Amino acid sequence: MLLLRKLPGMPGWPAALGLRLPQKFLFLLFLSGLLTLCFGALFLLPDSSRFKRLFLPRRAAAAAAGDADLPRSPPAAAAAAEPRHASPAAPRRLRDKLRAAARLGAPPAHTSAGGSRQQVQPGEGGAEAGTDSAPAAPRQTRAPFRFDYDRFRSRLRHPVLGRRGGDEPETRARRQKIKEMMKFAWDNYKRYAFGENELRPLTKNGHIGNMFGGLRGATIVDALDTLYIMELGEEFQEAKSWVEKSFDLNVNGEASLFEVNIRYVGGLLTTYYLTGEEVFKNKALELGEKLLPAFNTPTGIPRGVINLGSGMSWSWGWASAGSSILAEFGTLHLEFLHLTELSGNPVFTEKVMNIRKVLNRIEKPQGLYPNFLSPVTGNWVQHHVSVGGLGDSFYEYLIKSWLMSDKRDTEAKKMYNDALEAIEKHLVKKSAGGLTYIAEWRGGVLDHKMGHLACFSGGMIALGAEQAAEEKKQHYVDLAAEITHTCHESYARSDTKLGPEAFRFDSGTEAMATRLSERYYILRPEVVESYMYMWRLTHDPKYRQWGWEVVKV
Repeated sequence: MLLLRKLPGMPGWPAALGLRLPQKFLFLLFLSGLLTLCFGALFLLPDSSRFKRLFLPRRAAAAAAGDADLPRSPPAAAAAAEPRHASPAAPRRLRDKLRAAARLGAPPAHTSAGGSRQQVQPGEGGAEAGTDSAPAAPRQTRAPFRFDYDRFRSRLRHPVLGRRGGDEPETRARRQKIKEMMKFAWDNYKRYAFGENELRPLTKNGHIGNMFGGLRGATIVDALDTLYIMELGEEFQEAKSWVEKSFDLNVNGEASLFEVNIRYVGGLLTTYYLTGEEVFKNKALELGEKLLPAFNTPTGIPRGVINLGSGMSWSWGWASAGSSILAEFGTLHLEFLHLTELSGNPVFTEKVMNIRKVLNRIEKPQGLYPNFLSPVTGNWVQHHVSVGGLGDSFYEYLIKSWLMSDKRDTEAKKMYNDALEAIEKHLVKKSAGGLTYIAEWRGGVLDHKMGHLACFSGGMIALGAEQAAEEKKQHYVDLAAEITHTCHESYARSDTKLGPEAFRFDSGTEAMATRLSERYYILRPEVVESYMYMWRLTHDPKYRQWGWEVVKV
């Protein structure tokens, strides 16, 4: 700050201006604010090419602008050349080459669909004006990336609609009953709450809730694929029409990254793959873009809550020390890989592959994955491990990522196998009555309870057993069957024949809820999900019968 020397016989500055004390204070406050603004502009503004033009020579500013304006996604020709299951780092390497070429003033090379390397036209390479080079060729316009849906559909092993087998009268009657249940639920939702997120069945009105950041129609989007597969054509068209005309993504509210991803993005992606209707793909991609700011953390681990309008994100208030939840940031991989597949934009894949990178780098206690991870430091916050709530779908997405990659994502398979071995070693227990269950782990101390959410693990282990080493296949099938049996017992031993939110194995009690806070059922699907996987793997009719028992009650 400039200091003015006080001259003899002259009043001090700013007293020389004849200012009173309050005016002096306001003047100094204004001056300090101005200086703060100037320094902030110099050091705190983002790295902008427009800002650089004020301070850099013209040539340096032009180079900086060229680097900043590079496309986020690879050009169509280069994207087409990438193998379907290329390394996740491939798009990043391509973009690095483009940036390096821009810095050197050379035109970047692109790989054609045939595999030969072609030079970009000089005008496209950003040659400097004023040089003696030949006149620039007309700028070529690249065709926008387009996912080849027809090619995808032609490679499916089975038709999307229809059935294969199961034509015996009892099976047909049960199938029809399930279809009637779905239609009953849809008709009442349509009558009392259409366009809202949920139906309140007792008061017969709609409910929006605070989980989806102002998005509406969660029931509609979540039910799209079910309506289509069940061949409820009229109902599906009603849902599709609502998505086309009324599904507004321009909202400004606090949303769960996890819930929006699995229900909205997942529902839209699935329906696009089933139908090929562009509206579902476009909505999924637009919504996926709105989720990206949640990853703007020091580690790249996303926070759990995001404002879909402003892009600001933060952790759940109940999460320990501002941590992110394993089941939430670990349940993005499938959807985000497909967002890249459909858009040609590698940013979605890069975000979830970075999550893998962080998880592989960090030390895991006893080989287990705790539920809470700091998005700032990349360290575990608590050593609480659960295959149920807070952890569950992370493990499921590992084995499904491997299967979805045509069994090429060996990193996902290794992570799954290592995690399952640690779970079996430290968490899988057998009760005095012979029931196999998965306990929770709190800093080395076991809590002998199993949540309803953990009952998905029977199906998951069965799904992975088919791909296990030959000497472990039958072992994992048996383990999956034992866990599924335990979850069935939690239903069979309740008064209503519906399973509780959690059941315990202590004080002589087995597979029963001993606490009032755990004695409720909220339409969770995990037990029936495991029945389905076990039926598909073993074709043991008891699993179909167990599923029918749930329908009847």
